[in-house]
Amino acid sequence: MEDNKKETLSFNDYQKHAFNLISEDGRKDMVLNGVLGLSGESGECCDIVKKVRFQGHIMDPEHLKEELGDVLWYVAETASGLGISLEDIAKGNLDKLHSRYHGETFHKEDSVHRKEYEKK
Repeated sequence: MEDNKKETLSFNDYQKHAFNLISEDGRKDMVLNGVLGLSGESGECCDIVKKVRFQGHIMDPEHLKEELGDVLWYVAETASGLGISLEDIAKGNLDKLHSRYHGETFHKEDSVHRKEYEKK
């Protein structure tokens, strides 16, 4: 896959490519390695934004993009370890959010008055 080509890549294609790059030893516990990797890489994303917000650094979108790619890698690894496709995860997440927020558009009132926040 060349960087200079603008080609469409589905979540599932990405997941297959990522899986092929995991070593045999790495495939022994993809869920554990995946979630631990997610923690580290999402922390790196947070650190970039923290430094911009509180330490006077300049936002470097390319650096954040690279770290987000690492987050995606570990999401794909975890999903593969669970035997779940990234497309199923993405669809399930959108279904949950559309149900929670009553349609295609976010409304603040739907967030404030979520069922799980309401007393029974």
